[in-house]
Parts: sequence; structure tokens; C-alpha cells
Amino acid sequence: MQVSARGDYAVRAACELASAYPTTLSAQALADAQALPRKFLEAILADLRRGGVVLAIRGAEGGYCLTRPPAEVTVGMILRAVDGPLAGVRGHRPEQTAYTGTAEHLPTLWVAVRAAVRGVVDEVSLDQLVRGEIPRSIVALTEAPDAWQPR
Repeated sequence: MQVSARGDYAVRAACELASAYPTTLSAQALADAQALPRKFLEAILADLRRGGVVLAIRGAEGGYCLTRPPAEVTVGMILRAVDGPLAGVRGHRPEQTAYTGTAEHLPTLWVAVRAAVRGVVDEVSLDQLVRGEIPRSIVALTEAPDAWQPR
């Protein structure tokens, strides 16, 4: 899985919103807090609004806030709102792939990859992330001997 800059920025901004919940924060405040480019962040916030993750409130006291409590918003929800499906194969969903010959079982692998990604990003809420209370099952994945090694 490749996390785009858009996805990374969206999660970082959402962490700021979770920390401030239910208070609103301006796009500038979010950009400053995470050292993000404001114009790009505004486009991301628009995606999050369309995805039902944030509310945009106009006016002097306006800004952005989460549509629900941080404990109910997962990292997966944010990534889907800005980048679409979590795992794709040449622009298709894994279950839509079909191969012949020696690669005929490849769709099973692609679906398993998607399930593994879901098993992480859909199990971590913004509340857990902000408090540093990531579920033990997720933290355990980082403790494998080669987890932090590039390949």
C-alpha cells in the first residue's frame, strides 16, 4: 500500500481536528500545526467534507470540525475519503480481477492484501491515534524483527 501525500496530510489534519473536537479549527490553523501547504490542505478538507468526515462552518467562528466523535472516525475512513478504495489493481477492485494460467489464483492474494490493510486502518480511530493508544494487535505488527527495515 502506498500512502499518498494527500492521505498523509488528511490523517495529520484529522488528528488536529480530533485533538480539538468539538471545537472548529481554520484551515490555516491546521496547516500551521502540521506544517502543511494551506492551498493543498483546503482541497483535502473539501474531499473530507464530501466524504462526510468533516463539517465546514462559515463565519468568524468558522472552520472545520469532525462530523462525529474522534473515537468513531477511523484512519481508513479518512484515507478512503481522499484517495478512494484502499487497494486497487490497475484501477480495479481486487475482486474484479481475473487471470488465466499460472496467475489464476492472484485475485485471492490481492483480496488478502486489501483485507490486511483494512485490518489495520479500519481498527485505529483518531482518538486512539491522538492518545497514542493504538490497539495492541496493531502495535504487535511493528515488533516483527524486520518491520522497520526497508525492502
